[in-house]
Amino acid sequence: MSLRYQINIRILLTSVLILLVGGVMAIWQAQTAVNKEIESSLNLAAQLIQLNVPQTGKPTQTVFAVSAWLPHVVSLEQTRHLHIQLQKPNGEILKFTAAAKLVADKDLPPAWFVNLVSRHYQVLEQQLLTDDGQKIILTIRADPLDEISEAWKESQAFFLSLLVMAMLTILAVNLVFNKAFKAISVIVDGLKDLEQGCYQQKLPEFSTQEYNRIAKAINHLTDVLAVANQQNSALTLHSLEIQEEERQRLAQELHDELGQSLTAIKVMAVNANHNPAATASITATISEICDHLITVVRSMMRNLHPLLLTELGLKASLEDLINYWHERQPDLLLRLHCADSVAHLEQKIAIQVFRVVQEGITNIIRHANAQQATIHLVVNTLASGHQQLLLEIADDGQGCLVGQTPSGFGLLGMRERVKSLGGTMDIQSAPAQGLVIKVSIPLR
Repeated sequence: MSLRYQINIRILLTSVLILLVGGVMAIWQAQTAVNKEIESSLNLAAQLIQLNVPQTGKPTQTVFAVSAWLPHVVSLEQTRHLHIQLQKPNGEILKFTAAAKLVADKDLPPAWFVNLVSRHYQVLEQQLLTDDGQKIILTIRADPLDEISEAWKESQAFFLSLLVMAMLTILAVNLVFNKAFKAISVIVDGLKDLEQGCYQQKLPEFSTQEYNRIAKAINHLTDVLAVANQQNSALTLHSLEIQEEERQRLAQELHDELGQSLTAIKVMAVNANHNPAATASITATISEICDHLITVVRSMMRNLHPLLLTELGLKASLEDLINYWHERQPDLLLRLHCADSVAHLEQKIAIQVFRVVQEGITNIIRHANAQQATIHLVVNTLASGHQQLLLEIADDGQGCLVGQTPSGFGLLGMRERVKSLGGTMDIQSAPAQGLVIKVSIPLR
């Protein structure tokens, strides 16, 4: 169900409810006004009769001259909302010269409205005696039809006003919706372009503040995704270049070290077969070459994959890595604080953490110009019962501003490795105050 349909239905239901409540109030108000007006007219007529008809002391009979008092009766007939009759005992009704009060058919209210508004009104009767001794009955009845007609017209105007207001409200809301839906359509199209990787397309500014804020947020997201996409593309290309360089280096080492050494061993073996006297010296030389080959193979294996990581776990591999750098960088003091529980991490997590530490030490040696560095690695248990791996790599090097950390592939590669494990990486640094890398990785 669309938003436009929901809002229109709610407006329509609200308008119907208002019409119903307004109708009840209008009928109640019309009934009150009609009854008040009729009672006022009846009271006025009763007072006029008492003032204009001479009294004889009898409460039910009054002697008067018809020719003299008929004009007064005619004047009573002109009173609003009253129906006055002079009737002889034989049923004959005396005629008046006053103009009859008529209500046009088109102005007549419907019967249901008349029944709702009107009620039973009191009938006033007065017995009169003419000067020639004839009895005449003066009857005054309420005639609320013209008052009800006025109330009906007012009610019609009231309902028409409500109807016009409801239609104008629906029209105004739909006009606003048309404008809003156009903006939403533009935003949806922009999101579709973003989904297809079109990061150059930007949403325009909108006159509505809320839509404009959404557009700015999406444009900012587009810029961030564009930068991330560029970094990922560059990182992928860099990884392929490193892979190709590693293959080339391995091929070169295999050719220079293993190939030449094996060739030398073969030549010396042939010489030992033809010159038995030189067997001892040839054997010693072959042993030296084999020791060299073992060192080369171990170095190649360490670069490809640390065997200690598979055999003894992450802690032993990190200790071996620290010892490796101690031999090659004696001026850099490296400290490792690693909990024993780290040794039994999953292989997938262990290799990524090892590579992060390896890259972190490499960055310190290349860029930090530090005297010492510390590596902390612990497993922390949260209040919820879940565990997380906390890694911190800190140095006392030259540091940098947080927003100006080196944009090389080292930190980017570390961040991607941590992200692949569902973790987070935070960098804290300041000029001349070193750099701290904090990594948090959730564990099962």
